[in-house]
Amino acid sequence: MPETLRTERADGVFSIVLTRAEEYNTITLQLRDELAAAIDEGDADPESRVILLRAEGPAFCAGYGLDWSTEAQAGESSGGRVWDSAADLRGISHFVDVYMKLWYAWKPTIAAVQGWCIAGGTDMVLCADMIVAGEGASFGYPPSRVWGTPTTAMWVYRMGLERAKRYLLTGDEIPAPEAARIGLILEAVPDDQLQSHAMELAKRMALLPTNQLVMLKLLCNQTAENMGLASARTLGSLFDGIARHTQEGLDFVHRAQDVGFRQAVRERDDPFGDYGSRPR
Repeated sequence: MPETLRTERADGVFSIVLTRAEEYNTITLQLRDELAAAIDEGDADPESRVILLRAEGPAFCAGYGLDWSTEAQAGESSGGRVWDSAADLRGISHFVDVYMKLWYAWKPTIAAVQGWCIAGGTDMVLCADMIVAGEGASFGYPPSRVWGTPTTAMWVYRMGLERAKRYLLTGDEIPAPEAARIGLILEAVPDDQLQSHAMELAKRMALLPTNQLVMLKLLCNQTAENMGLASARTLGSLFDGIARHTQEGLDFVHRAQDVGFRQAVRERDDPFGDYGSRPR
């Protein structure tokens, strides 16, 4: 039985529910592997026509579990060998390939997002065909400030070149209503209506024959594929490794070792001030 998520079936909808609520559903090796298996199961399920990804707790996904990932990088940098870019790309691609299952699944995928969905959480959720969020949800890629790039490279395809630059070149937070306005997500709804609204949308899609859903999804996705999504994804995954091994990236990891990750993040973000006071 999976330990980081559970699956449910009802009314033609295959639900995948992230269940590490106390850890803000941060990404771990185990979650990666169990999510891959769950998406494959939903895509193959003859009784389901739509896959709905949602999460328990106050946050949909607060990114990678940085306790283990920063520790792994710190160990890597002290091992006496120089950084191996090919090995790094291969390692991060194990995660990226799982997120892209939401994009390449035959069946439509919908994500219902509450609370924080940031950093690696956006790498995951932006691969879904549609995102519905509670009005209190927030998106963003703060690692762009010193320690990463979006691996799945979905930002430009969702909201255009200048908007993607606006938020990636600052790492600023994007509240859900603004994310809907600029096209990063489909819509924002009252928090207490999020789960029922997302389920009703999924059930409405599930009224169509599976073959129609497959063809229509492929037709839409092919536009992004023709625009170079695969090559952008490869570059994003490679650059993510490079960003983590610049002098600034290594300094951030070492500082996190000295004072703890939360304090290192506070120091990283301090020059940017209060997200909420900044223009969108």
